Amino acid sequence: MARQKKLLQQAVAIAALLPVAVGLYGVLFGGRLTGEPIGISADSHFRYLSGLLLAIGLCFWSTLPNIETKTGRFRLLTTIVVLGGLGRVIGLMLTGLPSFFMLGGLVMELVVTPALCLWQTYVANRYAEEFGVTELKESV
Repeated sequence: MARQKKLLQQAVAIAALLPVAVGLYGVLFGGRLTGEPIGISADSHFRYLSGLLLAIGLCFWSTLPNIETKTGRFRLLTTIVVLGGLGRVIGLMLTGLPSFFMLGGLVMELVVTPALCLWQTYVANRYAEEFGVTELKESV
């Protein structure tokens, strides 16, 4: 149990590094990733969405202590990420293939994050069985 928990914590810490880094970069530098100029409103919107991405990564990091009791928070964050990924899929269908980096984001959103959520649920269930916990009380 302790080994599974530690491995899960390490995996989540590493995976959340991506939204934290990309979100912080987007907040600081705006929508000039391609080097092409964009409008002020588009830049503002890009920085806002980057702030949300940064917050999602930080919230995943907030689950690291006692990760076995953070199932509700983990599932909420996973739902947010998966819905964002589904939005990206709709964009893919309507406008075509995005860049390699955007496809990487899609894999994180629709594969890696749900897999981590399943793993967290497994660890939480094992914790509950081991310690006789019937209902974990947590605030999201």
